[in-house]
Amino acid sequence: MWRKGPRPETVAVTSLPRPRATGARSGVREADPVDAPLLPDGSYDAIVVDAREVDEATTALELTILAGPQKGQVVELRGPRRAHDPIDLLGVPATITVTDGTPHLRLEG
Repeated sequence: MWRKGPRPETVAVTSLPRPRATGARSGVREADPVDAPLLPDGSYDAIVVDAREVDEATTALELTILAGPQKGQVVELRGPRRAHDPIDLLGVPATITVTDGTPHLRLEG
């Protein structure tokens, strides 16, 4: 479902909290609580900035939000691995839609 093609596809994905700095120059990183929402419900324009295989069944994508109050925030989404090289997804525009705290990803192409 994460492939380039004439029609964008939407997939349900699992989100992981990103570590956040706990203090200026502290060097200490702390993960957000697991039950904290990744993003508020809504639609977000994004771009893929990193992609990697997690295991035989899972691909992880890091996406940067391009506009709005979350502009610049990097989120990691995981979904089913497909028959393609994850590196081919770098730079691909995407839309993240969050409904009831659950993100769905649509890759443009």
